[in-house]
Amino acid sequence: MFNLSGKIAIVTGASQGIGEVIAKKLSEAGAHVVCIARSKEKIENLVNQLKNSGLSASSISCDVSDGKAFSDAISNIYSENKRLDILVNNAGITRDALLMRMNEDQWDTVLNTNLKGAFHGMKAAIRPMMKNKSGRVINITSIVGLTGNPGQANYSASKAGLIGMTKSIAKEVATRGITVNCIAPGWIETEMTEDLPENVKNELLKRIPQARTGKPEDIAYAALFLASDEANYITGQTITVDGGRVIN
Repeated sequence: MFNLSGKIAIVTGASQGIGEVIAKKLSEAGAHVVCIARSKEKIENLVNQLKNSGLSASSISCDVSDGKAFSDAISNIYSENKRLDILVNNAGITRDALLMRMNEDQWDTVLNTNLKGAFHGMKAAIRPMMKNKSGRVINITSIVGLTGNPGQANYSASKAGLIGMTKSIAKEVATRGITVNCIAPGWIETEMTEDLPENVKNELLKRIPQARTGKPEDIAYAALFLASDEANYITGQTITVDGGRVIN
């Protein structure tokens, strides 16, 4: 079950946090994982770790907001491997500010990475997937794309847009053997959340029915399922992994 042997997978934002763990789990399931991130040193260290464990991986240093560079990277991966099976659009950034204090650069920077980056990735990846008549696209969104969050108008908009784009593209490619889905993490313990003030953390915990934070592995296992053959009748969906936060 969830065997990815022989599959070629791309994971963006793989240098840390959720992306790093997704890359590890896909690789452990048998896929060759191409780890993409801006930090060359970090992804090379990750790839070395995976290879030292007997797993298959490689790395490309790339900023996904650079549409040409990201598209060229995907094209090269397909040319080298003659197939592309899985794309995980995980790269994401925050530039938080209340609307009245948010400048245009903060807005554009977040949208260009979180939403436009995924657009470039899907556009480049889906063509080779169509040639192979199969593929899995997994977009990492957020529960704030469903609920909104004060001070994160840009981030929330990018993640809500990702959900809408996922649904639209899922309909476009459903007959080609390609599924396109989202995972919406809640509060996951990563570098992005560890610096939150204790009073904020305590208040957030009160809103989570399970009364605990999630781990990157919780997201990675959901991604592993969606990447597998066992999920071939699921498309256009958003799986919320949040300890029940959005139902509370």
